[in-house]
Amino acid sequence: MKRRDFVKNVSLASVATPFMLKGLQFQTIAKELFETPKSTEDRVLVIVRLSGGNDGLNTVIPLDQYDNLMIQRPNIIIPESSILTLNTNNGLHPVMTGMKNMFDQGKLSIIQNVGYPEQNRSHFRSMDIWDSGLITANASTGWVGRNFDALYPNFPTDYPNSTYTDPFAISMGYQVAANCQGLMGNFSHTVEDPTAAYNVASSNVVNDGTYFGSHMEFLATIIDQTNSYGAKIQAAANAGNSLSTLYDPNNPLAVQLKNVAKMISGGLNSKVYVLNIDGFDTHDSQVLSTDVTAGKHSDLVKKLSDAISAFQDDLNLLGLEQRVAGMTYSEFGRQIASNASYGTDHGDAAPLFLFGSCLNSQIVGPNPVIGSQVVDQLGIPMQIDFRDVYASILKDWFHVDSTQIQTLFEHQVTFYNLLGACNVGLEENTLSKDIAILYPNPVYETATLKFNSENEWVKVDVIDFSGKTIDNPIDSIIEPGTHSIMLNLGHLQTGEYIISIQKQSGNQSIKMIKVKN
Repeated sequence: MKRRDFVKNVSLASVATPFMLKGLQFQTIAKELFETPKSTEDRVLVIVRLSGGNDGLNTVIPLDQYDNLMIQRPNIIIPESSILTLNTNNGLHPVMTGMKNMFDQGKLSIIQNVGYPEQNRSHFRSMDIWDSGLITANASTGWVGRNFDALYPNFPTDYPNSTYTDPFAISMGYQVAANCQGLMGNFSHTVEDPTAAYNVASSNVVNDGTYFGSHMEFLATIIDQTNSYGAKIQAAANAGNSLSTLYDPNNPLAVQLKNVAKMISGGLNSKVYVLNIDGFDTHDSQVLSTDVTAGKHSDLVKKLSDAISAFQDDLNLLGLEQRVAGMTYSEFGRQIASNASYGTDHGDAAPLFLFGSCLNSQIVGPNPVIGSQVVDQLGIPMQIDFRDVYASILKDWFHVDSTQIQTLFEHQVTFYNLLGACNVGLEENTLSKDIAILYPNPVYETATLKFNSENEWVKVDVIDFSGKTIDNPIDSIIEPGTHSIMLNLGHLQTGEYIISIQKQSGNQSIKMIKVKN
């Protein structure tokens, strides 16, 4: 067996071996992150997997499709009067009060109809696709891992070292995250309890020059690295803090996120945290026959909402909100029509959540269109490719060069403005001609619109959701370069608007939320 294969197999075997309880490998995203601006080096991404296939239609409910939803899923649909209204067209499951509050504060974004072409409805194959970020290839690496591979070609044998002492990423629980799998090993270090994260028994085997001896020596090196990372994790957890009183100690996801907050606040420089919540394969008893607002799915989305809102509250109290962003994902959504067992079967596209204080917009993509005719096994068609979400997060949040990002995926990437609202004032790259940002968003009185011009006529309109132009703050020739222009928007009524930017070099639009002062 080649050493490369041996290392990779050791990493994957960590799921079942006790010494890997503390993790295998990982470190910080460093200064070389494709020339990442220095001011983004300490950013963190938290990834939450909803394992089993989440029912998006009973999580984020398209209110403008409600009549047909009643036809498609009469035995499980949430009563319209119980839905937590986000705007005229969208609502949340009634137990998701934490995320509703986050949305109202501009700290939750919903990306609709996310999936991939020709959706595979197998749990294992579809999760492989989501974790790898590759569809046609039978991939052996994850999208996060490939990103790190470009940075650290000598991983894992040269790490940790005096420059990179911390794990690159953390997998909460006992299993290394598949999305962190690199060519030579998994970049994530597993952590169940960060306050007891090391002291794996080492080996006294001496390399006697044999095949067995060389591999045992290498394994001993991996164990030493595990202990080194574990010591850093434990020190950070003990030095860190958690200030929110919203965490439910009986909610496993909340407990994990509380530990993540402690590690981040305690100075751990890991850049990615991967968490998991099981149980979303709700073929039966998704709702109670006596109460459609209760049941398996209700319990799950309540745990998700409560845990993430407690974590966001903690980040705010700890002064870490602009350093940490998060996302959820699931292997697929559910079918449009419910089944006779008060459940739903494997489907296609579904919404995913982004959370944090640096969101560009709060709802990305249109509502799914629900027909009045029940079509057996029909799912929600994909409109936004999940790989484009990954690519946009890498670009917006970690400032990975777009050319480098393209090498990580097999299709032509489309970038969306997702997490760039806190980039203003950073040592940033020049905005590409087809990107514009508005910050802050939601807007109270004023907001800054940042865009590029090529010495052209620029017309900016504020349009309400009926299509009526409410304001026209810019209508003139703008000289070449990147421009930041303050918009006075305090006179607008509370609600949702579109900022339309029309120019010869490329039109753009940004969804804006106007809130009361």
